[in-house]
Amino acid sequence: MSQVSKSDKTTSMRDAIAEFVTDGATVSLEGFTHLIPTAAGHEIIRQGHRDLTIARMTADVVTDQLIAGDCVSRLISSFVGNSTAGSLGELRRRVEAGALDFEEYSHYGMICRYLAGAQRLPFYPLRSYAGSDVPGINPGIRKVTSPYPDQDGGEEQIYVVPPLNPDVTIVQAQRADRSGNTQIWGLTGIQAEAVYAARKAIVVVEEVVADEVVRSDPNRTVIPAHAVDAVVECPRGAHPAFVQGYYDRDGEFYREWSRISGDPDRLRTWLDEWVFGTADHSEYVAKLGEQRWAGLAVGEAWSEPVNYGRRL
Repeated sequence: MSQVSKSDKTTSMRDAIAEFVTDGATVSLEGFTHLIPTAAGHEIIRQGHRDLTIARMTADVVTDQLIAGDCVSRLISSFVGNSTAGSLGELRRRVEAGALDFEEYSHYGMICRYLAGAQRLPFYPLRSYAGSDVPGINPGIRKVTSPYPDQDGGEEQIYVVPPLNPDVTIVQAQRADRSGNTQIWGLTGIQAEAVYAARKAIVVVEEVVADEVVRSDPNRTVIPAHAVDAVVECPRGAHPAFVQGYYDRDGEFYREWSRISGDPDRLRTWLDEWVFGTADHSEYVAKLGEQRWAGLAVGEAWSEPVNYGRRL
């Protein structure tokens, strides 16, 4: 088991998952459209963790893989699907068979749960469930009487959702320094709130950079070091999702996944070859091959430098 100091929190993926993910835990895996912590999900499968509650605002391919790996007994999510490319075969089979407990919210409902968790609030109010069928299938979505009168001076009933406080949150990002100051650009999603809501947090990054790099552009630091327990450098760790500025989305993989996950035998063969059959994510990356990665390469689009100013 790894030991990370306050000043240097870098560790391997294997050690981070072994130290912070335990059987029966609630694990948040966040990243919206890009920056999806796929490699972390694969390591959870390799280590054989069981009876997990997975919280993910958009349950997608990595969620399907975790379920197929027999790691998940409960899912907390909103959108469920294979990112415009089809269905999630294993997730669907288990929900229909009553073998997976699925707690459903809207996107904003999940955001509000993380906000309540991050701020240590007992609940978070939202209006967007008015007229929706979701409260009818999720008893966790409730109504309370507002302590303030509405515009007409009457009482108002408003929906609320409970806080979400994962045992560990795992997020993907572009870069971090060794102490955990984490920088994200492009879609920032709900990663920061999910980290603050959790008891422990693992940040997986494309690269660990010098402190000076982070200090040179402080506004990109979305997650500060004091909220981070471990930093894992894992290049190409979001595949098949993309990482803004590093590599593109693998649309071919997403299309193929619908066919793979639709067939339980084919899905088991895929897990045996690509997850259990690889020692770590670097082997997974190498197995995909440089020709595949060349097709996912992105060109340069530099941001204009800014002048923060300094004392003379």
